[in-house]
Formats: sequence, structure tokens, C-alpha cells
Amino acid sequence: MTHSSTTTRELPLQLLLFTDQRPTSRKQVAETCGHLQDLQKEFEFQLEVVDVGEQPYLAEHFRLVATPALVKVNPQPQQVLTGTNLVEQINRWWQRWKDSAVDFVEGHPLESDMSMSLVDAAEQVRLADKVFSLEQQCEELSELLKFKDKAIEILAHDLRSPLSAVSAALETLESGQKPGTVQSMRMTPELELRVLSHARSQLRTMDRMIADLLEQDAHQPTVPRLNVTPRRLDFGSLCQELAESIRDQWTAKGQEMTVDIPQDLPPIHGDRDRLSQVVLNLLDNAIKYTPKEGKINFSLLHRTSYKIQGSICDTGPGIPESAHESIFQEGVRLDPENNSGYGIGLAVCRQLIRAHHGKIWVSSRLNEGSCFHFTLPVYR
Repeated sequence: MTHSSTTTRELPLQLLLFTDQRPTSRKQVAETCGHLQDLQKEFEFQLEVVDVGEQPYLAEHFRLVATPALVKVNPQPQQVLTGTNLVEQINRWWQRWKDSAVDFVEGHPLESDMSMSLVDAAEQVRLADKVFSLEQQCEELSELLKFKDKAIEILAHDLRSPLSAVSAALETLESGQKPGTVQSMRMTPELELRVLSHARSQLRTMDRMIADLLEQDAHQPTVPRLNVTPRRLDFGSLCQELAESIRDQWTAKGQEMTVDIPQDLPPIHGDRDRLSQVVLNLLDNAIKYTPKEGKINFSLLHRTSYKIQGSICDTGPGIPESAHESIFQEGVRLDPENNSGYGIGLAVCRQLIRAHHGKIWVSSRLNEGSCFHFTLPVYR
């Protein structure tokens, strides 16, 4: 900041000329400075020339949107002149500025603290900007802590299905090793390999979930990130495997599940582990909210040449139409009185389906069951 006025005492009329280093504005700045120096000869005033590149906080303080600009700081009220005709504007206001300065001196004897130091003003703006930045960081840290809690809650929820599948596989293998049991009569080497393969698959799914959580923690995101790696996938076979993997859950309630998957279903472009999460979440909800001896239908169809559609329908209590959208939001439970539900499974399902460029929705009426539908892109 440079001072073009030769006096150091406080003067009633104080002006700030904001400039920049653009070659196109040099001529206008030179003309304005020369004109102001001529005016100082007839009426003494304080003038400071400010380079906005060196004092950006001052430019922000006066809310300047263009330079060069001339600001009348005192007497109040402040006034800002901008444009290509600064000299013409100064001449238009000059007499009024002189009169207001004289009136101010007559009515208010000058004191050393008549106006805040411009350096202090710039520092005040800088500190305000710093406070704002710290407040933003505080909000981000608060969101990060919320995310940590939510991520652990989601992990606990999503680990239940693969953990139950692994437990069921181990129980099946253990029963098959006991002589004299019905299971031992049916446990062939091929069946043992299939059960072991399924258990390993579920363990890989759990390992992927935990690895994702650790990766998110390392990068310290403020919102959950869902890593999706789509590739060519036989979704029909995957859904058959998933439905079979939870057979113990729906047979324990005496429920009937039908799986309708066409043989000519085309492959899709999807992430096997992530889509397994979606299907198991939806099947888990269907089993949970369908009464004993109820019916569940899981079907896939080739909806268009670009998408397939999956539908999981049940004969449960249904969902009111007013809640068809809100149930896909975090923290909303299908049954608020059911404390075993985390109210986050459907929110994760929607995030994962959207990450696959698909759509998920529900069609349901109270006391008439529910159908959850989703679409996925065909592999092309």
C-alpha cells in the first residue's frame, strides 16, 4: 500500500484508489492519480493507492467487483466509484465531498481514532476469513465423526447376512461328519465342495466390506464412499446362489420362496460383491417382514435391450404410499417398533444401485405385501 498524500495527520476526506497490474488499466489509473493530485492542491485530503494483488482482504472488505475503483472512506457514508470514466465521476461528486468534509470538521472535531486504520481493517477481514475457514473445518470433522458411526453401523448390518451364510455352511459340514445322521447320508464330495466354495465366497464378501471401511478411514472422507468395480457378470446365476444361501432362514419360518429367472437372461455390467449386498439386503427384509408360512417371489426379467429388472415381492404387512420414498433414507425403519432393524439397509441398496446407473423403487399397499424393484445395465 502506497501513500500519495504527503501529510501524516488525519484528514476529514479519505479516499482509497484500488488498482491492479493489468496493462489495459494502467492508462486509466495514471489519469485518475494525476487528476486526484491536482485536486489535492485546492483541497487537502488523504489518498492511499492500494494494489488489490497485495491487499486482497481490503478489496473483499469493500466488496469490490472491478478495478480500478475509488472508495470514499470518510466522511460517512462510504461511496464506491468504478468504471472507465472515473475522472468524470470524481468531478461530479467532488464538490459534495468537499462540503461534507467541511461539515464534518465543524460538527465533529477530529480525533486520532476518527477512523479505523486501513491496515487494521484488512487484518480484521483476514481474521474473519480465518474464523470462517476454521468453522468449516469444524463442521467437516463433525460430519466425519458422524460418518464413522454410520459406517460401523452399516458394516454391522451388512455383515449379518454373509456371516449367517458362513455359519450355516459350517453347521452343514459339521452335521455331515457325524455318523448316523440324515445329513451324513446326503453329504457327497461334490456337495462338500459346493458348500465350502459358498463359505469362501461369503468370507471374501466380508473381507471386502471391512477393507472398504479401512480404506475410507485412511482417506478420511466426510461422506461415505462406495467403491464399485463393475464387470461382466452372470447375474442370474448369482441370484440363484444367493437365494439358496439363505434357504435356512426362510424355511425356518415355513415360508415359500419361488425364484423365477429366465435361462436367456443376458449378462449385466455390475460388481458381484456389491450387488450381492443389495440382493441379500432385500431378501433379508422380505424374510423378516413376511409372516410365517408366507410367500416370497424373486424374479428377474429382460426389461429392455439395455436393462434388466429384478423384483423381490412378499406377503408382508405392506408399506404406506406416503413412505415409499422415505424408506430409502438413512435411519428410516420399515417397522419403527422393530428394534432389530437398523433402518439403513435400503439406503445402502439405493446408493449401490445408483452407483450401477440403475434405479430402485417399491410398490406396496398396507396389508397387501410389498415389491421392491431395481434395474441394472446389460453388459454390451
